[in-house]
Amino acid sequence: MTRHVFSRRTMLRGVGVSMALPWLESLNVWGDEPPRGEPASQPPVRMAILFAGNGFHSQQWWARGEGAAMELGQVLAPLVPHREKLLFIRGLFNAEALKGNIHSSQTGNLLSGAPLAAGGDIRSGTSVDQVVAQHYARSTKTPSLVLACEKSNPSVHKNYSMLYSSHISWSSPTTPTPLELYPALAFDRLFKDDVQRGDMSVLDAVLDDAARVRRDVSRTDQQKLDEYLDSVRDVEQRIERAGRRGELQGWRPTLAGPNIPRPPEGVPQDIAEHMRLMCDILVLGFQTDATRVATLKLNNDHSSLRFPHLGVDYMIHHLLSHSDTPDWLKVNQFFLEQVAYIASKLDAIQEGERTLLDNSMLLFCSSMLTGGHDATQLPVVLLGGGGGAIRGGRVLDYSGREDRQMCRLYLSMLARMNVKLQRFGDAAQPLPEV
Repeated sequence: MTRHVFSRRTMLRGVGVSMALPWLESLNVWGDEPPRGEPASQPPVRMAILFAGNGFHSQQWWARGEGAAMELGQVLAPLVPHREKLLFIRGLFNAEALKGNIHSSQTGNLLSGAPLAAGGDIRSGTSVDQVVAQHYARSTKTPSLVLACEKSNPSVHKNYSMLYSSHISWSSPTTPTPLELYPALAFDRLFKDDVQRGDMSVLDAVLDDAARVRRDVSRTDQQKLDEYLDSVRDVEQRIERAGRRGELQGWRPTLAGPNIPRPPEGVPQDIAEHMRLMCDILVLGFQTDATRVATLKLNNDHSSLRFPHLGVDYMIHHLLSHSDTPDWLKVNQFFLEQVAYIASKLDAIQEGERTLLDNSMLLFCSSMLTGGHDATQLPVVLLGGGGGAIRGGRVLDYSGREDRQMCRLYLSMLARMNVKLQRFGDAAQPLPEV
């Protein structure tokens, strides 16, 4: 059996590109085919993380049973139509979040599991959404959407920066990802400029390497190499022309452009309208394949939002969270209605044999279970099939186990996004059930 040798000369290489050479008599090896990726007909997996601060009603955050018979507590009642595509995950936590026992110290590392700097300094860890965004930066127009419905708070509270309680997405350990608070500007990020091609021409990317190979081969092989490169160029141009005529087969986004008008300037005074606009923009980003990862922070931890449309205007969100009143339950359900709205819209969009929800992971969480700062276990719901890999309609309980790091869930989600890491945060193994 001939042993294939991989060297600089068997593959033409450029930025993000490897192209196999044909057999050339001057080279003592065959050019192997490059690794095969996923079939072009398969839609990509998308990931969205929704956050609501200050936890939930202590008696009504629960789930039991399986599939269509799954029962949900009153907080989760808006998700009943989606329970067969839902994982209710109990018992996960971030060990580092227990050190400060206040809002900032429990939120700043929610998506990273990293230790936080105190004393007003800013240091956390790169969040899971931004790890995915960096991986897909060349594949989509917008690497990630980082949306919010309450502005950031730069003050310091009990020795920790309130930036920790205002940001769940971190581009680096010292850089919270800028929030987009304005629906119109979030919309513009997706559609204002023409969408650029994610990759340059394969041939253009490897021309420098091809020129070096050409100098080292015989005249006959030079002619063969030129013919090969010409054929690659011809195929690229035919594909480009077919794409302009709409003839390409395989997966294509269900929308080429927006199907909703651009939102008005500014921040809506009505919090319900603000949240609903941000939900629509998130769905639109996935539907057009303008982005494959998004975070939506519905409010801050230690939030000052009020809810006059619910008849709950006498107390801000943070203070309301310290008592299990009917009004607190009403506010909880309002937040879950936003999650259900996104899930319903995603599930109504067909992508081949599956829906956009089936091809997504929609994680909803908070940095504490209740308003009493209980972070010994986190409230976690995961909706969607992750491209057909995740079976919903289940309750997963990790309570009492030592290996219940929240970052194990992130390792599982990263793997579903085809981002393979040996370790993330304080976890070295994914959750095998996800």
